[in-house]
Amino acid sequence: MPEFRTEEMLLNMGPQHPSTHGVIRFVVKTDGEVMSCAVPDVGYLHRSIEKISEQATYNGFMPWTDRVDYLAAMNCNVAYAMAVEKLAGIEIEKRGEYLRVISMELNRIVSHLLSVGSVGMDVGAYTPFIHALRDREKANDLIEELCGQRLTYNYARIGGVSFDMPVGWQAKVLAYLEDLELLMDEFNRLITGNKIFIKRLANVGVITPEDAIAYNLVGPNLRGSGIKYDLRKDEPYSVYPELDFEVPVGRGEMGTLGDCYDRFVVRIREMDQSISILRQCFAKIPAGEHLVKVPKKIRPPVGDVYIRTESTRGDMGVYLVSDGSDKPYRVKFRTGSFTAMSIVEKASRGLMVADLIAFIANLDIVAPEIDR
Repeated sequence: MPEFRTEEMLLNMGPQHPSTHGVIRFVVKTDGEVMSCAVPDVGYLHRSIEKISEQATYNGFMPWTDRVDYLAAMNCNVAYAMAVEKLAGIEIEKRGEYLRVISMELNRIVSHLLSVGSVGMDVGAYTPFIHALRDREKANDLIEELCGQRLTYNYARIGGVSFDMPVGWQAKVLAYLEDLELLMDEFNRLITGNKIFIKRLANVGVITPEDAIAYNLVGPNLRGSGIKYDLRKDEPYSVYPELDFEVPVGRGEMGTLGDCYDRFVVRIREMDQSISILRQCFAKIPAGEHLVKVPKKIRPPVGDVYIRTESTRGDMGVYLVSDGSDKPYRVKFRTGSFTAMSIVEKASRGLMVADLIAFIANLDIVAPEIDR
């Protein structure tokens, strides 16, 4: 009808919005329910963590690294410790390395359970979220036995880890892994293979392999587009070269390659691989010290170093600069959530507003990783 006209609206989604999983604002341009784009506006959670590093000693800054990604704090601890060790020339014992990998892979399961559960909740399936939280809490109980904390762990140390495994802890973890495999089968029947859930995610938020590389995506967001790249395999560190595991990638099995469903399934399958890695670690962990002695005040030589690890949200890098004192001259974290923000504007074009909710949840964005 010639007299029927529509006009574009400019809406704010966030910064206080439950689906943004943190204090993030999206400026949405929409004509009815169809968006022309959604532009991320970040910075609401900036806490000057990197600047604080300049006022703390190398050992004293470790608890702050938990706050870079509070859902995968083990990897943040280890990444920073590895950077200091490389710059200061500190060698840690094999047992310490294995305990680091055990803690990181258990933390990967904890983080992925929250991710896949919240994707279901954000598209209207609340029950799977409760199931995921139930299994996540069991893993949190085990981590609490290991290091005394359930969220901000402060477990890694420059030179190893703070505590060895408690007596009987290995058997508890192995029993949990047995249960988790059965529980994941239940979860997959409940949500992964659910026809309604598949329709909400398949062919939504498609990121082509070319765009995934061009926009510098990492981790499951990159592998969901079919790019088989994982630092644990391609640039291995710690004891990962001694472990046998697969790198799951998206295959477009329910829709288009690189859609929301592919990214969801990659995280489901990564948990299966983490279970395998943990079992291998317990079978191979040697005797020895979990922590080598290092000076109370570490003074690395003047220089800089950059290390990369495969965190839950992908490639996490730490750039560390030393001026020869007992405090870092500069610490810079490179995180997967920040790089994921770059693709939102392009991928959101033409999506429904409700699909933007699914897309944001599916990227597994954690606000502290964006704003440091």
